[in-house]
Amino acid sequence: MENSQKVKISIVVLSWNTKDLLKKCLKSIPFYAEVIIVDNGSKDGTVHFLNSLKWPNLKIIKNRKNLGFAKGNNQGIKAATGDLIMLLNSDTVVEKKTIERLINFYQEQTDKKLAFSPLLLNNNGTVQEEYYMRFPNLWQVFGYHYPPFRLLTMRLPLKRMIISQIKKKPFEVDQLPGAALAASKEIWQEVGFLDEDYQFLYEDVDWCWRAKKKGVKLFVLPEAKINHLGGGSWRKKLKVKGYEFYRDYFGALLLFVKKNYGQKKERLYRRALLFNFFSRGKFKLFNYFLRNKN
Repeated sequence: MENSQKVKISIVVLSWNTKDLLKKCLKSIPFYAEVIIVDNGSKDGTVHFLNSLKWPNLKIIKNRKNLGFAKGNNQGIKAATGDLIMLLNSDTVVEKKTIERLINFYQEQTDKKLAFSPLLLNNNGTVQEEYYMRFPNLWQVFGYHYPPFRLLTMRLPLKRMIISQIKKKPFEVDQLPGAALAASKEIWQEVGFLDEDYQFLYEDVDWCWRAKKKGVKLFVLPEAKINHLGGGSWRKKLKVKGYEFYRDYFGALLLFVKKNYGQKKERLYRRALLFNFFSRGKFKLFNYFLRNKN
């Protein structure tokens, strides 16, 4: 504990209609951390709850409407004063000593050009492997995102084309989950903020891609663990508006490909998705991505 407190950490928690989850999340964060809560226009009593909070080092940013994941987190990053800045979803519960272990890991590294994440766990203690995907590739489009082939592609060795191998000691990955992503203030300044062109998902994938291009190493610390309920906000959207969810999800994927792989690759990925949707009878998605090419 003593060593871990030599480095100040700021934890940015974005909230949107997840009051009950947010309460559990905040209870699990150690008091020595600076906490910046960015509320994206919640209508479930979250603001009233935030007004009642007594926290030694707390900042609250209240937005009148939902500004999205990227813009909301960027507000928190800009307000943070810590040496380390960590994004943390409101649908998480931090296990004891996790924050200390993250800080200690950072202090022990001679090369500080890195970003890192704890291991995300389900309620039953299993690892959420799918949050440690490889960068987008066609194996994912034809395998992971194509249910008839998913069981096959999620077996070794094809699985390693889709998801990084989980290890017992700190290991490098292609991308870190925005649900729990930490880096020094200097790294955030060098790589830049989350790209606000992304309206829904892939902001963290894009940030990690840019970080890698600048020589930043991305690590997962398996001894640091966080229980992640997995999309407290977006799961509600998936239940009520399944079509809109997948439209926005794959739209974000194509935006990532266009920005980082180029226009030619974007056309290739779009064709792959069209085949995916048509062959599965998802004609509404097929028609949308056939007609909307921007």
